[in-house]
Amino acid sequence: MRLQPVLLLPFALAATLALAADPPSPAPAGTPPAVAPATAPEPAPAPAGAANASPAVPANPPVAAKRSVDLDDIRAFTAVYSLVKQAYVDDVDDHRLMQAAIRGLLAGLDPHSEYLDEEQIRDLTEDTSGSYNGLGIEVLQVDGTLRVVSPIDGTPAERAGIKAGDTILRVDGKPVQSDDLEGAIEKLRGPLGSSITLNILHERQSVPVDITLVRDVIRIASAGGRLLEPGYAYLRVSQFQDETGSQLRKRIERLVDENKGPLRGAVLDLRSNPGGLLNGAVEISDQFLDEGVIVSTRGRLKETEMSFRATPGDLLAGAPLVVLVDNGTASAAEIVAGALKDHHRALLMGRRTFGKGSVQTVLPLDAERAVKLTTARYYTPSGVSIQAAGIQPDITLADLALSPRDSDPTPIIGERDLRNHLRGADEIDAATTPAAANRDLQQDYALNQALNALKALALRGRPANKG
Repeated sequence: MRLQPVLLLPFALAATLALAADPPSPAPAGTPPAVAPATAPEPAPAPAGAANASPAVPANPPVAAKRSVDLDDIRAFTAVYSLVKQAYVDDVDDHRLMQAAIRGLLAGLDPHSEYLDEEQIRDLTEDTSGSYNGLGIEVLQVDGTLRVVSPIDGTPAERAGIKAGDTILRVDGKPVQSDDLEGAIEKLRGPLGSSITLNILHERQSVPVDITLVRDVIRIASAGGRLLEPGYAYLRVSQFQDETGSQLRKRIERLVDENKGPLRGAVLDLRSNPGGLLNGAVEISDQFLDEGVIVSTRGRLKETEMSFRATPGDLLAGAPLVVLVDNGTASAAEIVAGALKDHHRALLMGRRTFGKGSVQTVLPLDAERAVKLTTARYYTPSGVSIQAAGIQPDITLADLALSPRDSDPTPIIGERDLRNHLRGADEIDAATTPAAANRDLQQDYALNQALNALKALALRGRPANKG
């Protein structure tokens, strides 16, 4: 069960990305800060398996001198604290109140900063490693509601028809309360094989529906692909994990072998991709670019000022590339879309992206607690921040779906349909053609349009969107 689409900035991993980093500061790219947080004399080690999701702890930052906390604010806090202790209907212990205060402090910053306990750290580590128990659904707290960012491919949520933009109104019959969204998220978790009923309001619908799901082991192959037609590939990246880059590279190599020659073009599907790790987005972008900045990040600390550049080598050898995006394309997926668009390497088709242009860093407090804090904004190669604005595709597509004909086509539509016709030299049985084998092409409007655009670009014999 993933909590929200996050883009983590793995400082400790930056040197292992096999990319030419160009940080503005004199320190080598990827060098973790060597100082500890002001709240702890020594930074405790991150939980086992969390190293790829959590950088070292930058603390005692060189913050510009500002006036201290206002005494009136301190008095107000202690007064409220005292009133709760004295007059709240139930006795509340100090630990619970302090935990609530910490969570409230972070929740008031932005939707992506939060306090993580041991279980939440474990969930985050599972998300980036690609295997966990749950429903396979990305959710985000939006204006007091629990909104679906995207279902993950091949999971119970995706099979049940849950889509990006849906709102979860009830969990097992109990309403989702705006003041207890964390509690609602907690209820989504449960033992493997157990069932749960969600009351879902689909986007642009007025009547909610109940959907029952069974929790399963979510093993995510975050990158895959297949041939749509000879020479034309479909590449799908569902999220960005540790192994996403290597998975896509291997898939493209297999498709080239299957095609018995170089590909004439590819469709890269980033629809409903909620993001993930920064290094995964950089690696995927680099697979289609030969040079130039992929993404840069800037924050208040020098350690957050980084720039990642592409290295020579395009897996498609310059063949046209069309990228599909939609409202669920978020965070790290927007980095890839922005880099390919700004470098005129790909034609973007679909709908405006989600618009999450911030970077979250996991800062351990001790072995069992951490803070996920927004530490930087990222910028596309053209220097644009897409925060809250998203990326506008080159060609906007309506949210349409293809449907079968109301009646069968006319029986005779050409010479080949005549009984006992002379067989053509290159005649192929239509039932065995790759296009006929890809049934989703008969239903996926956006993919159909992307393939048509890709063929047009291939005919012109040049990369997509070149001036």
